[in-house]
Amino acid sequence: MDMNRRHFFRVSGAGLVGSSLVALGFSPSAALAETRSFKLARTTETRSICPYCSVSCGLVMYTLGDKAKNVKSTIVHIEGDPDNPVNRGTLCPKGAGVMDMIQSSSRVQHPQVREPGSDQWKRISWEDALNRVAVHMKADRDANLIKTNAAGTTVNRWNSTGFLISSASSNESGYLSVKIARGLGLVTLDTQARI
Repeated sequence: MDMNRRHFFRVSGAGLVGSSLVALGFSPSAALAETRSFKLARTTETRSICPYCSVSCGLVMYTLGDKAKNVKSTIVHIEGDPDNPVNRGTLCPKGAGVMDMIQSSSRVQHPQVREPGSDQWKRISWEDALNRVAVHMKADRDANLIKTNAAGTTVNRWNSTGFLISSASSNESGYLSVKIARGLGLVTLDTQARI
C-alpha cells in the first residue's frame, strides 16, 4: 500500500481521535446511563470522640443498617466533625486511622480473665467482669485503707490501688470519675493522656 505524507497524517489523526474518545468513555457500543448514589446517602450519622489522646477531637461516624431489632449496624466511614470546636473537622494520623482500629480482627471486644495458675484466657460476661472488679476492689480497700494518720486525724487513704481515668471522656464524666475515686479514698489518680 502506497501512503504519502498527507494520507499518513489523516489515518494517524483518525486513529488518535478514535482512541481518545474510547479512553474518555465514548465507545461505539450502547452505553447505559446510570447515576451513582452517594455512598453516605443511606447511612446514620453519629457523633463521637476520638479514643486516642486527651485532645478529644470530634468524630462523625456513618453506619449502615436499617435499625431493625436484630440487625447489627456496621461503620462504613469516619471523618472529623466540622462542628466540633476542638478540631473543627481535622484529625491527626491516629484519629484518621480510627476506622482500622475499630474494624481490626485482633481487637478485643469481650472481657477475658486468666485464672490463677492458668495459661489460657477465658471469655466471661460483662456482668461477671464488673462483679470480679468490684469484689477485688472491696477486698483490697478493706485490707489497706488508712483511716487515720499518726496524729489521729481522719484521712481515709487507699494507697494500694490507683485509678486510670479516660482522657477521651467529656468534662462531666471526668468530673464524676474523680469524685468517685476520691470518695473511695484513692490517692493515685492519672489520665490516659500522660501514658
